[in-house]
This record gives sequence, C-alpha cells and structure tokens, in this order.
Amino acid sequence: MANTEWGNQTSISEFILLGFGNLLELQLLLFLLFLVIYMVTMAGNILIVTLVVTDQHLHTPMYFFLGNLSCLETCYSSTILPRMLASLLTGDRSISFRICIIQYYFFGFLLGVECCLLSVMSYDWYLAICKPLHYATLMNGRLCLQLAAGSWINGLLVSSTMTSLMSQLSFCGPNEVDHFLCDFTPVKKLSCSDTSLMDIVAFLMAAIFTLPPFLLTLTSYICIITTILRVPSTTGRQKAFSTCSSHLIVVTTFYGTLMIVYMLPDTDTLRVLNKVFSIFYTVLTPMVNPLIYSLRNREVKEALRRLLDQKLLSKST
Repeated sequence: MANTEWGNQTSISEFILLGFGNLLELQLLLFLLFLVIYMVTMAGNILIVTLVVTDQHLHTPMYFFLGNLSCLETCYSSTILPRMLASLLTGDRSISFRICIIQYYFFGFLLGVECCLLSVMSYDWYLAICKPLHYATLMNGRLCLQLAAGSWINGLLVSSTMTSLMSQLSFCGPNEVDHFLCDFTPVKKLSCSDTSLMDIVAFLMAAIFTLPPFLLTLTSYICIITTILRVPSTTGRQKAFSTCSSHLIVVTTFYGTLMIVYMLPDTDTLRVLNKVFSIFYTVLTPMVNPLIYSLRNREVKEALRRLLDQKLLSKST
C-alpha cells in the first residue's frame, strides 16, 4: 500500500505496539498504576503553570523556566500515556502508520526540548547561587526568552530531522513494535530500507543534544554544591544541599536512562531493560518534576495559599 503523502512506499498500514502485552495478568493493575501517574502528572503540572501565570510573585526567571517545564511535561505525558492507557484497557495495540509517525514527532520534539530546558534551568540555578550579585543583570528578561525559545527550537529541529528520515523508510515485513510507543530504534528495526544514514544522524543528534546538555547540567550542579559547602550556616547549608541533591537525582535519572536507551546497542538481552528504562524518562520524570522543582518551594506554597484564599473569598461573596 503506497503512502505517498508521507513520501513512504510501504506494504504496512499499521503497527502493533507490543508494550507490556506479555504481562496479560497484570494489564488491569498496570492500567490503574499508569492512570494514577497520568492524573498526578497532569494535576501537578497544570497547577504549576496556573500559579506561574496568575501570581505576580512568581514572575521571575526561575519560575518562568519552571512554567515552561510544566507546560512541556503536560504535553509530553499526553503524547504517550493516553494511548498506552487505551491499549491496556481495551487490549487493542494497533496504531496506524500515520499516527505512529505523528507520535514519534511530538515525542522526539518534547524530549529534545526537555534536555535543553533542564540544562537552562541548571544554569539559572548556577547564576542565582554562585553569582548572586550579578544574577539580575545576567539573567534578564531578554536572555530568559532567548534561552527558552532556543530550547523549543532545538527540540523542533531535532524532531523534524529525525521524523523526516523515518517517514522515508519502507516497511515490508513484520509490524510488531517491541515498545509501548513509536520510538526510533524499535520502529527502525522493522524497516526493509537501508538505515545507515539514519543511524549516523541519530548518533550525531544524541551526541549534540543529549551529552552536552547533560555535561553542562552536571557542571552547573557541581559548582552549586561547591558553593553551598562554603555556606557558614549549617542549617542553610543542609537545606540548600537537600534541595540541590533532589534536583540532581531527578536530572541524573532522566539523562542517565535516556543515554542508556539511545546509546547502548540494541540487543535481545538489553531490549527488556531498555523498555523499563524508558519508563523513567517518559512516565516518571514528568510526574516527579513538579514535586521536586516547584511544590516543595516556599514561594509556590504561598502562591497556592493565595490562590485558594482568593477562590474561597470569591465563593463567600
């Protein structure tokens, strides 16, 4: 069947996302688990976006980037989890070729943005903690917009390039994708085209847009921790270190599992592990980010209290 609109000649009109199909007895449990995760993710991130937009006390560079991250996580989770939940509930694991390509496009786009945005946020933290006297001058409104826009544009470029290459592949044989989403490696394995160019481009994209942001993020947090250790107040040092270490754990988990999945060879032994590791950066990270980055902050708690007081006051009047 020719799919000329996508520039792809293929005999396959749909794929089968195997997902967790080999765990038939756990389908209902997995559905409930991922449903709770999705609801918590959406509630937490939408709340953060609402607070950042409506509360003027949060109109600062740090919360501007956090608002971008929460908006991103809302879209990111909605690209993956609704389709997975429907599959677990109905048992229908088929996905059309067109929808598969679209899902990969948005998944790759948002994933690329998150890599850059986490790096930008770590740099913002570095300036705030290590260069406090120059922070207001360095992290001005124009730079904030440029860094945020650059993150979104980089993700768009990466995803557009990879999706364009994937849409040109031919699929002639089996159509079972051994994953819970349309990702690069499992879909590419089904192609009967020469994928050597795609492999080279994918490696370059991963090397450029994953490793450098991770190294920049890691360097920023090392500088932050070094500065915190010089704080004379034991209480202040412990509080700052607790916040910083929780951020670093989340960031390291996100980048670490991402690099494991995309940079290690695709073998039968690692395939199941790769699927498990994918859960971390596709499902768990969007859920814990608002908890780690925002909802523990005093300013966010006060903004939430003001919002609730305003709602209660409007109801009473």
